[in-house]
Amino acid sequence: MTGLAAELVLLEHTETIWQWIPLAFLAAGFTTTIGVASRPRRVTIRVHQFAMILFIVSGAVGFFLHYQGNAEFELEMYPSLKGLELFWKSLGGATPSLAPLAMAQLGLVGLIQVHRHPALRRSQDATREEES
Repeated sequence: MTGLAAELVLLEHTETIWQWIPLAFLAAGFTTTIGVASRPRRVTIRVHQFAMILFIVSGAVGFFLHYQGNAEFELEMYPSLKGLELFWKSLGGATPSLAPLAMAQLGLVGLIQVHRHPALRRSQDATREEES
């Protein structure tokens, strides 16, 4: 997360509100990761899971925005482009279309980090005992 945040800052990914969103999510994700590491409780894990879901969503939205911008640019340059050729040129355009998916990857890793975490199991076991 720190590396990706540093890269975004170095690339000056701060021109619009849309470009600040991944930086805010990375700060939140870093905070929740530290929270899970230092106080692994049910609430910190659930907040972390929510943050990681936001990572996945922001990665997908970022991919769409990058791809859409590249496709518009390619169509301005080459109005006759369409189909697979437009798709491939848009993936490799001026803004890296696949780069935002690094956020989605971090989100998946973060979800894996706390999957079946013992703190979640203990609270589930306590709920089952209360129901019995």
